[in-house]
Amino acid sequence: MSDITPPRRPVLLAIALIVFGSIGWIAAFALTIEKITLLGDSTAALGCDFSILVQCRANLDSWQGSVLGFPNPLIGLGAWAAPVAVGVGLLAGARFDRWFWLLFAGGVTAALGFVIWLISQSIFVLGTLCPWCMVTWSVTIPLFFTVWLYIAREGILPLPARAREIASTLFGWVPAITVACYLIVAVIAQLRLDVLNQL
Repeated sequence: MSDITPPRRPVLLAIALIVFGSIGWIAAFALTIEKITLLGDSTAALGCDFSILVQCRANLDSWQGSVLGFPNPLIGLGAWAAPVAVGVGLLAGARFDRWFWLLFAGGVTAALGFVIWLISQSIFVLGTLCPWCMVTWSVTIPLFFTVWLYIAREGILPLPARAREIASTLFGWVPAITVACYLIVAVIAQLRLDVLNQL
């Protein structure tokens, strides 16, 4: 009988991936439905349009809403399935190679970069806060920190032991880091759009 203990199943990570991916997918689906509604009737009332400031229409109708030539929510419908699939795989006992984790983390980084660009376009160019877009932003941010700190902590990234210890500590602080990021976005939105006076 072997004395080697198999690595613990990362249940917390798996659940986080499933939750973030599911929430992101629901937001992408809702935005897709709203886009289809607009394509059928450009004057239709959208469920996510609350005011001049808080609305989806301006974002969906803009070129920024179709960066690759088709509506951005379609990217989300495909991309948000990935964290869910990885999370379910981890719960089922799957073990992924280093190349897979690095590729997955690269995809998550690309998602965060895209979201940062969309936030800047929404606040500084379109002057709106799209509710479903903000839901997507709200799960992309913790997804990024969760994945990168996990692969750093577990040694998937070739880091010194001290860096792994720091990553392990910071992993428990992902909620606080996420809230800090939300506050930064909220302050920028307030300074640029005067959100509080327009609600």
